[in-house]
Amino acid sequence: MARVLMKGCEAIAEAAVRAGCRFFAGYPITPQNEIPEYFARRLPEVGGSFVQGESEVASINMVYGAASVGARSMTSSSSPGVSLKQEGISYCAGAQLPAVILNVMRGGPGVGAIQPAQQDYFQATKASGNGGFEMIVLAPATVQEAVDLTCKAFELADRDRNPVLILADGVIGTMMEPVELPEMMSDEEIAAIRESKKKWACIGHPLDYAHRAWIQPGQWDTNKMQAVNEEALRLYNSWEKDVMVEEYCTEDAEVVITAYGISGRIAKSVVEMMRAEGKKVGLIRPITVHPFPKASFEKLDYGTCRAILDVEMSIPAQLAEDVDHAVRGRCPIETCLCSGGNIMSREAVVEAVEKLLNR
Repeated sequence: MARVLMKGCEAIAEAAVRAGCRFFAGYPITPQNEIPEYFARRLPEVGGSFVQGESEVASINMVYGAASVGARSMTSSSSPGVSLKQEGISYCAGAQLPAVILNVMRGGPGVGAIQPAQQDYFQATKASGNGGFEMIVLAPATVQEAVDLTCKAFELADRDRNPVLILADGVIGTMMEPVELPEMMSDEEIAAIRESKKKWACIGHPLDYAHRAWIQPGQWDTNKMQAVNEEALRLYNSWEKDVMVEEYCTEDAEVVITAYGISGRIAKSVVEMMRAEGKKVGLIRPITVHPFPKASFEKLDYGTCRAILDVEMSIPAQLAEDVDHAVRGRCPIETCLCSGGNIMSREAVVEAVEKLLNR
């Protein structure tokens, strides 16, 4: 299919429609306003439903309802708006409901700034909602990757009956790039997906109490609740096969940069520039930030690698903690940070790498 020039938010929304999303509920917040705007026009064209909720809380609970009846469902927001959705996301996890949530991150904490940031890493990977549930978290670095990961998010959510989070940032959401969109899923394919959920979703069952559909976000019996959490743990442990990561020029690297999202894209340009100057610099860019690609750090030659440079648009650093757990003290970890809506500069990363090379 020919490539088309699209803004990140609109490309994500179109990818969701083509992946079979037929319900979206959301509430306006910068920098993701183009997503509900796009869905408001596009979903009615394909027989879907768009609802602008009265709040973020209302919107995630509408997604809970739509997912309960077997529809591929999605919501999106930005940073403080995603915080408001956390209870509803935990209810989706507790009820084993597939849903896709998009966070187009902005500066924080609190209302913060409307410009891009990467300050929601802990929330996404460690502390979404209550109860210790986990989600696969996907972090695109280009608009094309955002399109591809949106389609994958729906597949993973349906496979696992669990929410999936796309952790984008305001740069990816608002920049325009040429993208190749997937083919539109047919009505027959969408119907088949919904039919496959009939054994658990509320989509029409005989009047048979013993075999009815029952969407239940919790258990009154404590042993049953523990069994639910043990089942969830088995699911989380199976996600190792889903790890995605970009490893670039790491084989002989004396300094390895680690970064995700737009910071990872900037870091890759630094690696290319410094390699052209004969400097041995590499990159590990997590695409799934949860589960985290620990194996990529295990493979590093710590006899050659002098240091790892964590690059992220967050103060204090957050990704760095997962990097530290993966490295386990085998080399120093330094940081190159910005925050509050400032975008990481290539010059700052180059300066930080040079300091490590010249130690």
